[in-house]
Amino acid sequence: MEHKNTWQTYDEKQLKEVDAFAKEYMEFLDNGKTERECIDTIVNRIEKEGYQELETLIQKKKPLKCGDKVYSVWMNKSIVMFQIGEKAMTEGMNILGAHIDSPRLDVKQNPLYEDGGFAYLDTHYYGGVKKYQWVTIPLAIHGVVVKKDGTTVEVNIGENEDDPVFFISDLLIHLAQEQLEKKAAKVIEGEALDIVIGNKPLIIDKKLEEADTGKNEDTKEEAKAEKDAVKKGVLAILKDTYEIDEEDFISAELEVVPAGKAREAGFDRSMILGYGQDDRVCAFSSLKAMLEVDKTDRTACCILVDKEEIGSVGATGMRSKFFENTVAEVMNLTGEYSELNVRRCLAKSCMLSSDVSSAYDPSFAASFDKKNVAFLGGGMVFNKFTGSRGKSGSNDANAEYLAHIRAILEKEKVNFQTAELGKVDLGGGGTIAYILALYGMNVIDSGVAVMNMHAPWEATSKADVYEAKRGYVAFLKNAAL
Repeated sequence: MEHKNTWQTYDEKQLKEVDAFAKEYMEFLDNGKTERECIDTIVNRIEKEGYQELETLIQKKKPLKCGDKVYSVWMNKSIVMFQIGEKAMTEGMNILGAHIDSPRLDVKQNPLYEDGGFAYLDTHYYGGVKKYQWVTIPLAIHGVVVKKDGTTVEVNIGENEDDPVFFISDLLIHLAQEQLEKKAAKVIEGEALDIVIGNKPLIIDKKLEEADTGKNEDTKEEAKAEKDAVKKGVLAILKDTYEIDEEDFISAELEVVPAGKAREAGFDRSMILGYGQDDRVCAFSSLKAMLEVDKTDRTACCILVDKEEIGSVGATGMRSKFFENTVAEVMNLTGEYSELNVRRCLAKSCMLSSDVSSAYDPSFAASFDKKNVAFLGGGMVFNKFTGSRGKSGSNDANAEYLAHIRAILEKEKVNFQTAELGKVDLGGGGTIAYILALYGMNVIDSGVAVMNMHAPWEATSKADVYEAKRGYVAFLKNAAL
């Protein structure tokens, strides 16, 4: 089948809409480099659009009716939104699901140390990364530190122009002969991904201050002899700026991410280059679709979850009971709750498991089946199945559901393409689709094609991001299999 370029289908009005949508999306990427930041950004936005917190409604025992909009946040890292439809929830929902976690480096619980005159933070990489891609680039630290008294300190260093940034060092090319003979997986190993955070000993400032006042004539050589002086200097800055002690790292969640804003890419500004587009591109498009639809026949739902990159585990991952419990609470407020009704609701629901797909890269053409691959600018992507090799770990959507989706998209003139994740025997990947499919609902993977997937900077097409939003709107309004 011939692949059409989505850009060629747009008129002048649509081209302006694409650029405006891309600008808003890039702002979302900049404001939400961690799960917590995404949740804060989303909640602030949806409350302005009339969404109410489910927990508050439960306390007030306030019934829900058609058109009501509610949301529930779990542990500040996952969120689910509902817009109640005209039909009973037992007839099923139309669900968009994406994840808001991305590959990164996590700071360990006992991270701070000094070696060779440098202060470091020890890290543990999160998700599938090519470790060598993370060296020698500007890095920022985002997250929270929760102190023993329960006080939460928010940390965001490296994004403003006057902020310092951090980095991971690499061996200079002049001495790298042995390093370059290693396999790519071993060029930089996990325990070498420690970020440089300082080089100035605290004692020098102190000694110089005392010398200036005539109180102390000690030499700089003596100052340098102070043990862990650089580490102490960093701790002094943390104490002065954030009231953080070294022990507070134990109860901290600090994420190391690429520093800098998402940017337009290409002379034609047709692409977006930014961190975390897997899978915040689908999260943002799903969010915008939820805010765009008016009253629907079936209840519209959007799930944005954590931990997909490490198997959807934990209390904030899709494998937890958070979503199912929230559906039960919503059905209780609509007057439909019973365990059987919850099961009926989930089984009769339709879902788009929204996650990114690998984009065709001519520089690595041998890794793709060109007949079954997503192209940048080809529109939103549907993957009938994911998994690896012999479809291991896959959700494989049935033909009837795929036909239903095709009819919806063609009716709404949404540009879409179908794809697989690379050649059959090369590997593959998974999404949250198989977890929702356990309820018996119809689920298919969909999303946006991404180049450089899981790299510090990923690339998407503005047109594909826009088409994904249009496709999600069409799905929420029309799906009813």
